[in-house]
Amino acid sequence: VQLQASGGGLVQTGGSLGLSCAVSGLTFNSYVMGWFRQAPGKERELVASIRWSTGTRSYKDSVRGRFTISRDNAKKTLYLQMSSLEPEDTAVYYCAAKRASIYLGTDYNEAEFDYWGQGTLVTVSS
Repeated sequence: VQLQASGGGLVQTGGSLGLSCAVSGLTFNSYVMGWFRQAPGKERELVASIRWSTGTRSYKDSVRGRFTISRDNAKKTLYLQMSSLEPEDTAVYYCAAKRASIYLGTDYNEAEFDYWGQGTLVTVSS
C-alpha cells in the first residue's frame, strides 16, 4: 500500500490551496480516508475524513465550510481543497487510510489509521 501526498506550499492569508494523495494497493471501498495535520508544537489532528465507497464526509469544526475532502475513483486519488486559509492552518498535512466501520467522524485516534502518506507542508503567511 502506498499513499503519496503532494500539493503543499506557501500561500497568503485568505488564499486557497489544493492537496492530492495518490493511493495504490487498497481495496478502496473498504476504507475511510482522512487528512491529518500537525502544526509546530501541537499534536496531529484529523481535519477531514471520507468514506471511499459512498463519498460521505466529516469535518473538524475549525475547517468546516473552508475545506473540502473528495476522492476520484478512476484516478485513485484523495483530495483536500482548502480555501480562506488562515495562519493557524499552517502545518504538515498527511493523508491516511483506515478500515471502514459504521461510524464516520473526525475524532478517530491516529493509531486507528493503518497507512500514511509522507506529509506535505502548508504554510500560510499573515
